[in-house]
Amino acid sequence: MAVAGYGTIQQRASTNTPPADDSHLAASPDDGSRTPKYHLASPFSIPSSTEAAALRIARSLTQYILHYTHFVWIVLFITLIPERKVALIYMVIMTYVASLYLLVLRTFPGSIFLHKFIDKRLVLSLLVIATMVGIIFNGAALHLLVTLAATTPLVLVHASMWIGEDAMVAAAGDKEAADFLPVVQQESQQGSR
Repeated sequence: MAVAGYGTIQQRASTNTPPADDSHLAASPDDGSRTPKYHLASPFSIPSSTEAAALRIARSLTQYILHYTHFVWIVLFITLIPERKVALIYMVIMTYVASLYLLVLRTFPGSIFLHKFIDKRLVLSLLVIATMVGIIFNGAALHLLVTLAATTPLVLVHASMWIGEDAMVAAAGDKEAADFLPVVQQESQQGSR
């Protein structure tokens, strides 16, 4: 039993539409059919020189310092679990203090005292140093040194090889790679045309 009259009806547009762009399709040599070309875009590449690596590391550390710190914190947390419970508790308490400080900063965005006179980087650096000193005094200095020795090279390799989304799109230079641009940049580019 067929039911007629339900659903939407699609009609052709009365305007002429330009032909579809088939430049991304390549002709197959044997049967003449078209197959899509695929482009592999990667946010990682080996730097061309030590200066390029240093610039990438500096840029990545400023952009992703919170992620790198979080990575080191997780590895240190895992290494402290089996043996050093007191150092682990101290580290969690200091993390809680740092989180409260960041919440206070976010709660009072217009505070001149919190944002102009007190440097956020200085306070967070002091909290990291206090956490390290507390971990060392609780007998987990070896855990801290092994964790830093294991994670610092990984962080530096990632930071030196990370191109970033914008540089990846600019290096690709083709139309299909424009899909990787953030939405804000696409809107600003369309508005300028």
